Amino acid sequence: MKHDNLSSVTEFILLGISERPDQQIFLFFIFSLMYTITLAGNFAILAVTKADPRLHKPMYFFLGTFSLVDIAFSSVTVPKILINLLLESKAISFHGCFTQLFFFMWFGSMEVLFLAVMAYDRYVAVCDPLHYTMIMKKTVCLQLVACSWVVSLLNALLHTVMTSQLSFCGPNTIHHFFCDIPPLMELSCSDIFINELVVFMEGGLVLLSPFLFIVLSYAQIISTILKIRSKEGRRRTFSTCSSHLAVVGLFYGTVLFMYFRPSSSFALDYDRVVSVVYTIVTPMLNPFIYTLRNKEMKDALIKVFGCRKRSFRIKTATMICVTKAHF
Repeated sequence: MKHDNLSSVTEFILLGISERPDQQIFLFFIFSLMYTITLAGNFAILAVTKADPRLHKPMYFFLGTFSLVDIAFSSVTVPKILINLLLESKAISFHGCFTQLFFFMWFGSMEVLFLAVMAYDRYVAVCDPLHYTMIMKKTVCLQLVACSWVVSLLNALLHTVMTSQLSFCGPNTIHHFFCDIPPLMELSCSDIFINELVVFMEGGLVLLSPFLFIVLSYAQIISTILKIRSKEGRRRTFSTCSSHLAVVGLFYGTVLFMYFRPSSSFALDYDRVVSVVYTIVTPMLNPFIYTLRNKEMKDALIKVFGCRKRSFRIKTATMICVTKAHF
């Protein structure tokens, strides 16, 4: 049976974060500011890790790639949110909705896998430092990134295709600010048992396997750190991992709450608030979390942007002098 015969819905209506008209402009400025900070912070990490030779290490290569994924992940949802906050029409086409779902799942899955890859990098650095450069070669780093991209792509394709094959023959109002699996399953007039099963089993494999790997990696890391005799050595070693642990806790806490529970327990108004945390707040906070406790990153930021600022001042002063001399 063709998909057109299964569904009478040609577009969906995204209710957004708040349905109160008096809050739309305020929310627009808040989320515009948050999105600007997200882009500025993550692009700054990309620029610094590329410009400073001291940061040409696997750890910062993964951090730069993670920042790129953060930019893409937040850009899937935030621009549409901003448009809907300004316009009276909050419609999104059927194909546009599932295109957004695909990219959301793709980049979201990449965030999960990259957190595991970064945990592996920290595990090797702390638990096997003598062989670190031998294990974390450039080719190995590229292979880890490529595998994450491919696995994430296949995961996104599976969930997008399965969700798009559901019947949508009734209400088309999505009680959310973007197209996601739980609110779409709520709208479906067909049996969603198989979809829920796939979310729990295949989604669990993609989401929980990296999480378990991260937990086991940090169990070994903490065990190794505790064996370090010097208190300063323990503090310095743990500081290189604490930022990553904070990001893992923030991201996984909200994602596990959102996806790994039965659809009968969905509270869509509350879920919208939780979704804001991992789709908008987390990508905004990640650059701060990774730089505030990392001396190398802070020094590189000061060096790169401080030099550019001084260079700009010198060029400005030179232009003024030349102009005065000319007149």
